Order: sequence, then structure tokens, then C-alpha cells
Amino acid sequence: MELKNKKIFITGADGFIGSHLVENLLLENCEITALVNYNSFNSWGWLDSLPKNIVSNIEVISGDIRDANCIRNASKNAEVIFHLAALIAIPYSYLAPESYIDTNVKGTLNILQAARDFNIEKVLITSTSEVYGTAKYVPINELHPKQGQSPYSGTKIAADHLAESFYRSFGIPVTIVRPFNTYGPRQSARAVIPTIITQLLTGNTEIKLGSIHPTRDLLFVKDTTQGFIEIAKSDKCLGEEVNIATSSEITIGDLASKIIELINPEAKIICAEERLRPEKSEVERLYGCNKKIQSLTNWKQNYTLDVGLEETINWFKNPINLANYKAHIYNV
Repeated sequence: MELKNKKIFITGADGFIGSHLVENLLLENCEITALVNYNSFNSWGWLDSLPKNIVSNIEVISGDIRDANCIRNASKNAEVIFHLAALIAIPYSYLAPESYIDTNVKGTLNILQAARDFNIEKVLITSTSEVYGTAKYVPINELHPKQGQSPYSGTKIAADHLAESFYRSFGIPVTIVRPFNTYGPRQSARAVIPTIITQLLTGNTEIKLGSIHPTRDLLFVKDTTQGFIEIAKSDKCLGEEVNIATSSEITIGDLASKIIELINPEAKIICAEERLRPEKSEVERLYGCNKKIQSLTNWKQNYTLDVGLEETINWFKNPINLANYKAHIYNV
């Protein structure tokens, strides 16, 4: 599929990955309608941080992914849908699991129903590597069993299966896009890399973390968004689940040490009890296989971890950006 001049509807466009995807799709000369979460401050999330000449080229709709009528109205003129809107914080899913069902499962249902009603040409549903749980084998390919190790991952598994059912039952042109651990500028404070960087940049010498032995497959956000675009372009991905991964892993402890060395080598890591997941809920190992995306699309990894971390740290060093984060508060 050629994306140029396509009418694109993006949910979660105000978020971390969504705002980067908006920028990348504009480079593809797409016509973009961006759904942002309605709020009384008229905030468009991270879209507000983009240059005005970029934002002026998109239509922004304030709404709610949980509202079926809102989603029908917002998507009726779309040709391609990128569905990224979700609740993603794992610790908060322990406290408010029902809200994750409403947003992640019902929200996905609303997108699928709209796609069915309006004959959308392609629908990309955003999954997560968390659906795999702790690796039973590595690298984790798309055939790996799903394991709901948190209410968050349980709802994402449900959403993935719902999307698959609409593909098989109604022929909806769905692809399930499964990024591994994306990081980069604009990532929320509940993620480990912003947590480490913001604590260091605000002068902390004791960096509070949860478990440091689990491993993660870390993917720079520009590689993630390019993965979405290449998957959308490929007609080989319809009905498929597709990982976006680096096929590498690093422990949280080694990652933290790497960032500490870059910012303040005198800082030390300490374990904070409130940051630990329940024992059976902790995902011990994530190490993804990217053979499928490389065989079905033209995607390739362009950013090493070192290069991605450097760009991320430099972004956080900007006082305007750092001011958006409260490093002294543990963000569930």
C-alpha cells in the first residue's frame, strides 16, 4: 500500500509513540486525523510540543476511545487506522483493572466495529511484548504463548484476540503490531528509562528502582514508528501478529548503570519496595525475534541502544522538557 495522500486516523496521538507516529506519517504526506483524550484544559498532550507548522497540518479531535459514537464519527472518513490509545501503566492496572478493560478492550472493540461499518482498508492494532510474559524460549517469536502476568497484559491479550476474531469472522483487514520495550523522548515517567534519567538530572544520587535483574528488549521510538509505517505499507501483514524488536536484551541493572555512567557516575542504585511488582507478575525476560517483520516488510533497526540513549538524555536535559516530569514522585 502507498500511504501518500491516504486519510489516516490515529488514536492515542497525544501520547509518547502516537505523537512520534504523527510526525513520521506527515513525512509520508498523509492526511491525518488525530484523536486526543478529551480534557477540560484543551491539552493535546505531546502534540502541543510539536512545531506549529506541523500541528497545523493535522486535524485534532478531542474524544474518548471508550465512546463508540465518538469513534464512529472520528473514523468515518478514514482509509487507514492506527490504534494506539490505551492505558499502559502496569502498576496502576493492579489498582484499577476495570478501567483497563474499558479502555483497552472496549476501546479496541469500538475501533473494530467502526472499521467494519466503514470498510477501512487497513487497521493496525497496537499490542505489547507484555502479552508474552516471562520468556519460555528466546528469542520470542509471534508463536510464543500468551501469559497474562498483570491486569494490563490480560486486557491487551483480550484486545489482540478480539482483533483476530474480527479478521477471521468479518474479514476486517487487521494487523496486530507488537512493539517490544520502546523508549525515547516524551516517554512517560512510569517507564524505567525516564525514571532513571529524571532522577539523575534533578540531582538524586540514590536512584530508586524496582527489580534490576529482569531483561528487556529496548527499541528506540523512531524505529518503532518506522515499524508501524512499514507494516502498514506491506500487504503481506494482513491478519498477522508482527513483533517490532531488536533481537537483543539487557538487564535493568546494566541499563541503569549505563545511564548513570553517562550522567553522574557517583550515583548508586537502591531498591525501593513500592516499585517491585508482585513476584508472579514480574516479567523476568523479554527478548524478541524480528525475523517476521524483516521478512514481510522493509523495516530494519537504525538506532543502537547507545545512540538512542544519547538522543533521549539530550532531550531530557532541555529544562522545558524536564519540567514536565516530577522525579521526586513515584509515578504508578
